[in-house]
Amino acid sequence: MGPTIDNGPVTPSPPRPRDVVILGSTGSIGTQALDLARANPDRFRVVGLTAGGSNERLFERQVAEFAPLFSGLGEEASTEAAGRPCDVVLNGITGAVGLRPTLAALDAGNTLALANKESLIIGGPLVTSRATEGQIVPVDSEHSAVAQCLRGGRAEEVRRLVLTASGGPFRGRTRDQLAEVTREEALDHPTWSMGPVITVNSATLVNKGLEVIEAHLLFGLPFDRIDVVVHPTSVVHSMVEFHDGSTLLQASPPTMMIPIALGLGWPDRVPDAAPGVDWSRPETWEFLPLDDEAFPAVSLAREAGERGATAPAVYNAANEVCVEAFLDGRLPFVDIVPAVADVLRAHGVPSEAKELTVDDVLAADRWAREQAARLIEPR
Repeated sequence: MGPTIDNGPVTPSPPRPRDVVILGSTGSIGTQALDLARANPDRFRVVGLTAGGSNERLFERQVAEFAPLFSGLGEEASTEAAGRPCDVVLNGITGAVGLRPTLAALDAGNTLALANKESLIIGGPLVTSRATEGQIVPVDSEHSAVAQCLRGGRAEEVRRLVLTASGGPFRGRTRDQLAEVTREEALDHPTWSMGPVITVNSATLVNKGLEVIEAHLLFGLPFDRIDVVVHPTSVVHSMVEFHDGSTLLQASPPTMMIPIALGLGWPDRVPDAAPGVDWSRPETWEFLPLDDEAFPAVSLAREAGERGATAPAVYNAANEVCVEAFLDGRLPFVDIVPAVADVLRAHGVPSEAKELTVDDVLAADRWAREQAARLIEPR
């Protein structure tokens, strides 16, 4: 599959507000999206809100303020909302539970602003085969950056993608130095404010591994043309290198407001979505190679991505269980990725190619969670 991003000419702003459905409205992505809608009522009209149910009071306040045509709690409500007629569905749900809503949005022909990377990663061709050209707009800052840079050239001119990683709180440490990492240290990210699971994923670089798989699925490049470099200040969000040697990059201070705004407004930009870089201040941009020995999560993700089928689902699910065990004090930080590797190894390689189904993906997800839980106990 080729790139899902349409690189055609930018269209003028729509004559009416876009009807927007926000899934996961009480989470970090969802609340920021509502901030954007609140500040731009001429551009966005919230017609659907759903959430998982962990913060019902906030959800009730959101529903009272925005008065959407549809609202509800849980996976079924999110799936129903995603399939209702609208201009854009923002999938800000966390985890594999976002798969069915992602498929519902695509099947309904709605533009999908995708922050729920897990649904694309575990679904793979199950998701990409249902998407038309330009229907999926990435909301991850790295992939949003790539999509913006791709406007500067044709798909056939792209040599490689370069995703940037902050390196997390343990950049520069050796594997031995990671042995005594505490929960508090892992949750102290130097540049981003995120939920606990994604913050730990950033510390292990599992999140960057997931993003490599996501980039492969979104933009259709093989894994050997998707690189990762460490960029501690997180100002350059990613780059595209073209075959003539030119490299285009997208830069902004660390914020999710720009990729969220682009997700809702694509291909239009939303004025003043966030402050830009202050070019009047001296600043140095540092780029460093990835230490695969201390942080093997990216190479393991490449292995899962190359294997395909349900392997990415196993990688993702096993990691979620291992991160939960680390946060609960049941698994050392340094054992998270090795445990995921053990589960992936036990999963093996499919004996024959077959068309992937939702049931296949969710069954692999359940198996990986059970297998990871069994492996963690002796550790």
